[in-house]
Amino acid sequence: MDLLRVCAIGGVVLGHWLLVSVTYRSGHLSGLDALQYVGWGRWLTLLLQVMPVFFVVGGYANAVSWTAHQQRGEGWTNWVRGRMLRLLWPTTVYLVVGAVVVTVARISDADKVALARAGWLAALHLWFLPVYLLLIALTPLLLAAHRRWGLAVPAVMAVAAVGVDALVLGPHLPLIGFANYLLVWGVMHQWGFAWQDGTLTRPRWRCGVLAAGGAALLTALVVWGPFPIDMIGTGERVGNTTPPSIALLAFAATQTGLLLMVDPAVERLLARPRRWRLVSRLNRTVMTVYLWHMTPVIIVAVTLYPTGVMPQPSIGSAQWWALRPAWLTLLTALLVLLTAGVMRAQRPLRLLPSGQGVAGWWSLLLCSLGAIVPALARLALYGFAPGGHVPVLLLATYACGFLAALYSGRPSAGRRG
Repeated sequence: MDLLRVCAIGGVVLGHWLLVSVTYRSGHLSGLDALQYVGWGRWLTLLLQVMPVFFVVGGYANAVSWTAHQQRGEGWTNWVRGRMLRLLWPTTVYLVVGAVVVTVARISDADKVALARAGWLAALHLWFLPVYLLLIALTPLLLAAHRRWGLAVPAVMAVAAVGVDALVLGPHLPLIGFANYLLVWGVMHQWGFAWQDGTLTRPRWRCGVLAAGGAALLTALVVWGPFPIDMIGTGERVGNTTPPSIALLAFAATQTGLLLMVDPAVERLLARPRRWRLVSRLNRTVMTVYLWHMTPVIIVAVTLYPTGVMPQPSIGSAQWWALRPAWLTLLTALLVLLTAGVMRAQRPLRLLPSGQGVAGWWSLLLCSLGAIVPALARLALYGFAPGGHVPVLLLATYACGFLAALYSGRPSAGRRG
């Protein structure tokens, strides 16, 4: 599970660094979709789209954690708050730094257009957090449904996702498409439950059926349906990720089935203590890497592009491809240094309390979710500097939600100890 998480974050970073081509010309920063210039590159998204792995692994981890929490006789509020704060503390640090950088840039009279584009690039990956936070809050209910009805639950959710796609493509009701953020990613989260208790892996042929069925459905949807092969960007008529489509779900089924088929072999590979310790250390950096991985892109663009140190050939040209190894090496070096520095700076956060207030304030926790989820979603859409200004209201809304989560209850006696 930890190895999958580490490999998935590597895929996310590689995908964003390759497919979001950043340019800086005449003082203007821009982020272009490289897939619009490299047609065959859309097939690469079958390797680079790894977000389904995060949700499957998340379902597995949440099932283990909630089950252990239940066995200790503790309630929903403490568990959800604890899982939320593990994500929100590093996210809050990232948002504070982003707000400070934008403020300093505005005081320095930076170009508003370039600032808005840089702010968007630095925030576009935050979309994952509101979806995952909602799934954490719903885990007790969804896990109870899984224990009662098993694989019928993701099957019903998948059928509902088909209905949503039909309404989006037929009567053209785009707003209803947002339901698929929970339905499609939620199906993968349910597969994590089924992986954890063996429903999906015993007998082993079920993994093969999931992979084969997903591949057949994906082929049909791409060849005869309206969906593109691109699993990350957008298509001419419809995209697969904004909102997630049934084609993305079919792809996720193929990916999940194949990964679970090789699970026993990978477990044997990790049996050696040295390999396991390496994976464990890397796993502790996943959230930091995910939050900060676009920062090196912006640093390189605004420092090396204007000086001409880093050339900017046409996207998809031979020179552009020839420069990709140097581009990726430079960004990797910066990200390693940045990750080490951020994790060191965040060490004091481990000493902070995991909860305040009165235990069992579930209503305050719901208010927290009601503030944080839309705030993060809008930040992902519009960035840290919409129109070249700090989004004060959005950040204030997030801050109120974060404080509500922090004061929604006290940690259990075991946690305090």
